[in-house]
Amino acid sequence: MEEAQFATQEQIIGALVYSIIFLVLVTLGLVLFFYYTRQKIIEKEVEKVNIKLDHQKKILQTTIKVQEKERNRIAQDLHDAISSKLNVVSLTTNVLIEDDTVGKTHKEALKHILDITTRTLESSRKIAHELMPPILDKFGLKVALEELFEEFTSNTSIRIDHSIDSIENLDKTNALHIFRITQELINNALVHGKADQLKMELKKEKQGFVLVFKDNGKGFNTSEHNKKSGIGLQNIKSRVAILNGKLFVESSKKAGSTFTINCESYGY
Repeated sequence: MEEAQFATQEQIIGALVYSIIFLVLVTLGLVLFFYYTRQKIIEKEVEKVNIKLDHQKKILQTTIKVQEKERNRIAQDLHDAISSKLNVVSLTTNVLIEDDTVGKTHKEALKHILDITTRTLESSRKIAHELMPPILDKFGLKVALEELFEEFTSNTSIRIDHSIDSIENLDKTNALHIFRITQELINNALVHGKADQLKMELKKEKQGFVLVFKDNGKGFNTSEHNKKSGIGLQNIKSRVAILNGKLFVESSKKAGSTFTINCESYGY
């Protein structure tokens, strides 16, 4: 009788142990199921975000490509149509000024026309040069940036200290992005920041570059500025994104600003 009761207890204990093991396994299975399901959901969400980012990047690339194409067209029109016609006006005016049959009063008026034509011709050439700098295509980024700094500092009180590395394996499109970013940074510092001392370093890295731009302008509140960025800063951000880079901004009122662009590898 006792042996039968003991055997029954062992069976009950065995059943409980197996039940507990079964429950543990089921629980573990459910935990693993939900864990891997959640991982799959996260992976899908990350994939969606990456697809969205890639789509946005392609839109940015297309927009900027169209923008550069339009700039090139306008620069070409300025050179071929306007500048050539202004040259004809200038030459014709010079011929009339040298003509002895033209009266003194008329010559003074012609000299005034020649002066206006010369200045307009110079302005159109400058605009065309800014729209599509030929030196960038012919001599590369380093020389183009040095000429850009010279344009801003010549005959002004503005000072630009710079250290520019030659970056190898940089195609023309990416070089143009860096050039446009620099243009925008300088314009923002001078127009909005009211700076007169700038410093720029472009350092070559293994697979990319680091660009550091500092100014002594009036600065701004970065948290407020991030909420409402101007067109200039948005343009910089767009080009940095295309270059697969990261933009870091440090600024405070009356203490100037520092822009750091870290690009580990060039965009495509």
